[in-house]
Amino acid sequence: QVQLVESGGGSVQSGGSLRLSCAASGFTYTRSCMGWFRQAPGKEREGVAGIDSGGITTYTDSVKGRFTISRDNSKNILYLQMNSLQLEDTAMYFCAAQVTYKYCSGPHVRPEWYGYWGQGTQVTVSS
Repeated sequence: QVQLVESGGGSVQSGGSLRLSCAASGFTYTRSCMGWFRQAPGKEREGVAGIDSGGITTYTDSVKGRFTISRDNSKNILYLQMNSLQLEDTAMYFCAAQVTYKYCSGPHVRPEWYGYWGQGTQVTVSS
């Protein structure tokens, strides 16, 4: 059974930092593409960052230079380091897994390609 459990969210002032974690189980994590998404109230879900099985990454333009996605294949954990947080980063953050039998090559943030999702962790940035 695939499980994705996010943690690390919270409240932070503008300019601050948070590190999100996503503990993965029930599938071959090392083969999978993984992603972070977010959704603010009244807005559509947005792809934030993706990482493929080889560690290649991609980011949406609004977080480039501020957020870093990484993976620990020994612990089956996905991370999102978020620095210089801004008010507009406030959202529920979700991790997602594209579970495949082959090694996933090419990071992406296409939600329709991710079959499994965590329950989310809230990030609130205040001024």
